[in-house]
Amino acid sequence: MSQPPAYSAARGAVRDTLLHERFIGLWRHCFPQSTSGDAEVGWSKVQRHYSEPHRVYHDPQHLAHCLEQLDLANDLVAHPDQVEMAIWFHDIINEPGMADNEQRSADYFRTLTSGTADAQFIDAVVDLILVTMHQSAPVDPDQQFICDIDLASFGCPWECFFRDSSAVKAEFTGTEEEYYRGKKAFLQSMLERPRIFLTDFFHARYEQQARDNIERLMELIEQHAD
Repeated sequence: MSQPPAYSAARGAVRDTLLHERFIGLWRHCFPQSTSGDAEVGWSKVQRHYSEPHRVYHDPQHLAHCLEQLDLANDLVAHPDQVEMAIWFHDIINEPGMADNEQRSADYFRTLTSGTADAQFIDAVVDLILVTMHQSAPVDPDQQFICDIDLASFGCPWECFFRDSSAVKAEFTGTEEEYYRGKKAFLQSMLERPRIFLTDFFHARYEQQARDNIERLMELIEQHAD
C-alpha cells in the first residue's frame, strides 16, 4: 500500500536531515584540517547530485539503505570511515547509459578532497568506489564489504526487491528490449557466482533471499520475452 504524498515527503525530509548530519560528522572526522564550510560544500555537492531528477533508484534512499547496511556490519569492517566515505561518493556521478560512472565518481571524490586528507586515505576510498563496478571479486575485506552493501537490496523481501528493480529500469534510457537483454545477462552472471555476497556476514543474511528474488525476476523477464 503506497503512502500519502505528504507522509512520504515528511519521511524524506527527516531522512535528508539525518543524512546531512551524518555526512557533516564524517567529513569533519576524516578531514580534521578542513573547515565547517568545506563540509557543507561537500554535502551540497552530494545532495545536488543524488537529487538529480532522472534518479529513481540511485537517490538519497539508496544512500540511506547502504548506510544502514554498513551500520549492521560496522564492527566487522576494518576501516569503517573509508568504507562510509566511499558509500557517499560511489554513485555521485550517475549518467544513464554511461559505462564509466564509477570511474568518474572516483575522480570526482579525488578532485574534491585533494589537499584535504592524506593520499593513502584518498587512494583507499577511490579503490573502494571502483570495486562497486562489480566486475571482479575483490580479496580485500573492506572492498568485499562495500560490494555486499551495494548489492544488499537484492536480499530484500520480494516486494522491496521488485520495486527497486522497477526503479532501476526507470533510469534506463534505451529500449525495453535492450534493458531486458542487459538485465538478463547481469542476473545470470549473479546466479553463476559461487556466492553473490562475498562476506560471511552478508552471505548468511541475504544470499538465499537474493537467489530466490533473482530467479523469480528471471522468470518474469522470460515471460516478457515471450
